[in-house]
Amino acid sequence: MEQGYAVFLLLGVVLVLIDGQLIYRGGKGYMNRAYGDPEAARSMTRLATVLFHLVVLGLLAIVSIISVNTGDPVKDVVVKLGVMLLVLALVHAVTMLILGRIRDRQLQQQLADEMAEEHRQYEQQRAVPPQTRVEQAAAEPARAERPHAPRAEDLVDPTQVKTTR
Repeated sequence: MEQGYAVFLLLGVVLVLIDGQLIYRGGKGYMNRAYGDPEAARSMTRLATVLFHLVVLGLLAIVSIISVNTGDPVKDVVVKLGVMLLVLALVHAVTMLILGRIRDRQLQQQLADEMAEEHRQYEQQRAVPPQTRVEQAAAEPARAERPHAPRAEDLVDPTQVKTTR
């Protein structure tokens, strides 16, 4: 049984390290497209890979102490490796989801920054004053003199008005 335990741990650690390297190498290129900065992409991928290794090695330690009795020590190791491969696949998928979410958030932030910059440049070129619905409403008196004719400002949904920073 001691030999089967050692074989299981050795194979498990090797599988975890190989899968971790696959995540790191693939994730680095994947994240580089979102960040544009290779160092930032490498750093984020490294953090996700370290988390992956810690979680999977911890699960490997837990699976290693589970007692399986098939009557054959080789089958015991195969059953434990099967469980470990399923756990490894699950954690691999979760890690890829995490990297995907990080990438999507980074791309959304870049797009929002670009749009804000374009809007700012547009306002500067057109000399458009910042729109502030609250200030306009406070500066104008009540409309008692023309209750039947709606103003253009009253037709604008205040939640749809964009303001500048």
